[in-house]
Amino acid sequence: MGLRRELLGGQATPFQAALAMALRGLLRFGVRPAFRPGMRLGVQRFWLNTASRASLVAGGVPRHRARFGSVPAEILGRPQGPVLLYLHGGGYVSGSPATRRSLTSHLARRLNATVVVPAYRLAPEHPCPAALDDALMVYQRLLDKGHDASHIAVGGDAAGGGLTLALLQRIRDSALPAPAAGVLLSPWLDLTVNQEQRSDIGETLLNVPWLAQAARLYAGDDLARPQASPLYGDLNGLPPLLIQSGGDELLRVDSERLADRLRATDTPSRYQLFPRRWHVFQTHAGLLADADLAVAEIGDFLHQKWEKAVNNEQLTGNSEGKWGGCGCASVLC
Repeated sequence: MGLRRELLGGQATPFQAALAMALRGLLRFGVRPAFRPGMRLGVQRFWLNTASRASLVAGGVPRHRARFGSVPAEILGRPQGPVLLYLHGGGYVSGSPATRRSLTSHLARRLNATVVVPAYRLAPEHPCPAALDDALMVYQRLLDKGHDASHIAVGGDAAGGGLTLALLQRIRDSALPAPAAGVLLSPWLDLTVNQEQRSDIGETLLNVPWLAQAARLYAGDDLARPQASPLYGDLNGLPPLLIQSGGDELLRVDSERLADRLRATDTPSRYQLFPRRWHVFQTHAGLLADADLAVAEIGDFLHQKWEKAVNNEQLTGNSEGKWGGCGCASVLC
């Protein structure tokens, strides 16, 4: 079905240009030191959780905690409607629902939907495929609670973006109903970390040695297996994908390679590149114009897929209300 490439953003006002420069400095000097190879993981996790508290969380978005089997999760947004299962980043060794709350809260408000953010198990305590197993359990529990797969989307950033693609492949191979769509933000898709293919010019957060260390902690010696590096898995037969990447980030090459491979598959996909933007710049929604634009693009993409499912149900007479499925359509029903 091919791939559609789009170049978005990049036309900043003087204020936005100054803001972008300030945010780059904040990330480079306030957050990037946490990604030093050899830093104790406990310190790194504490550092990232603390730094995330300075981010701008969308106002008026309710949130609470729940469990999906053995997997704890944070739930944001309204209790009825479509669901975005969102997998946070952190190199598989750090991160939590709290570290991406600035982004997930804005997604919940923009989508007017429920965003479920699992606290999946982290390496090295729980190596691959623990995170993938947890993500699959949450998806399965959503189905078990009566949610129609066509009213669910899966998304994630960085390692969570790679986990999203691996989950979509696992869902397809398990013959489970496929979700409506997948969203990959600055995804980390190849844990072999080929340094020759990566440029860190303009990168504000990551570095190759840290990526290599995190990859080994998560995937051990088998870095190229599709469970850990889904770029090497089968990309056919997946739901529609939206991929977003910053032009200045180290992981841009993963998105570019995925886009190139998707051109020869039957998976409909869109690749959006934002020049002069950094790794998971979408976390600055509410401040940075390009981040707001990216979140709006995600919202439009997912609403289109969800509405298509609703229209199909109405045509076939299978609809039980706009978001039906279990009557109340609540995540916790």
